[in-house]
Amino acid sequence: MRMSVVDVGSNTVRLVVADTEGGVPLPVHTAKWRLRLSEQVPPGGDVPDEAVRQLSEAVAAAARTAERWGASAPLAFATAVVRSAPNCRDVLRAVREETGVRLCTLPGEVEAELTFLGARRWMGWRSGPLALLDIGGGSLEVAFGRGRLPDFVASLPLGAGRLTHEFFGGQDLPSPDSVKALRRKVRHQLRDVAARIRWEGPRTAVATSRTFQQLARLCGASPGRHGPFMERELHRADLARAIDRLAALPAAERSTLPGISVPRAAQSLAGAVVGHTTMKLTDLRSVTVCPWAIREGVFLRHIEDGPAWWAEVTHDDAGPTASLPSQAGPVALRIATPAG
Repeated sequence: MRMSVVDVGSNTVRLVVADTEGGVPLPVHTAKWRLRLSEQVPPGGDVPDEAVRQLSEAVAAAARTAERWGASAPLAFATAVVRSAPNCRDVLRAVREETGVRLCTLPGEVEAELTFLGARRWMGWRSGPLALLDIGGGSLEVAFGRGRLPDFVASLPLGAGRLTHEFFGGQDLPSPDSVKALRRKVRHQLRDVAARIRWEGPRTAVATSRTFQQLARLCGASPGRHGPFMERELHRADLARAIDRLAALPAAERSTLPGISVPRAAQSLAGAVVGHTTMKLTDLRSVTVCPWAIREGVFLRHIEDGPAWWAEVTHDDAGPTASLPSQAGPVALRIATPAG
């Protein structure tokens, strides 16, 4: 069976088309459309009409591409930048009316669960009790588990894009005081979650997301062209030094550093501060950078539970029970246990 997933993030709309025979999602085609929604949506503000138009065009293009590659209708979801917007319902409805694609939002806790599932399958059972960190544009997801599903998940409003707007907005070169203020907020928000991770004592810690991938590259990890099977680690001490490098440069110049892309240069400093503070508070000296994350988790859920599971974690955006931030709560994952 050939499936497709569309992931609307804070910077890009990403399409993955994968063959799912044999229980493993094997990508056959990927594509992305750069929208930079986080730059167009102020914290706590609506998604502007022009951004909705661009989003609809990108989702329509993704659906057409998936069809050309012989995939079924895409499972499409938007992350925190849309989920947190007051006009979330209107955005989802507009995209559906313009494209025919039923875009939805997932509660942050469900995003964490799906990301954990993808990371667990990539890392395997030998990794033991597993802690997961994922920095998005709008939120930070943290999870811990001993099995294929997490025992504990948390989604916090500590995304790199969100915090860049809040603490560095309008500053070409962020001041030391603003960096300290950002770190204080992260410490405060993470206090209880970090205590839980320390208490659990994970054997292995993994980090997903483009933010962590680029920070790992900045700190000396192998470049992406070496392929997904190259082991990549990010050490807390190296990340602390990377913060100093990033803070010394205006956003426009950070893209000259290894691994830092132009679209993510502005939020790279906030991402580094969140990553380092999270690792320090959770007492993690290093994390393994995992290439599988939420999109692979969506594929795996579909493979193991069948198509009905998607309806259990999403709602019709045109109806009265649309998936809105105020209604979003943890949804239990039910993964079929293989026989034998």
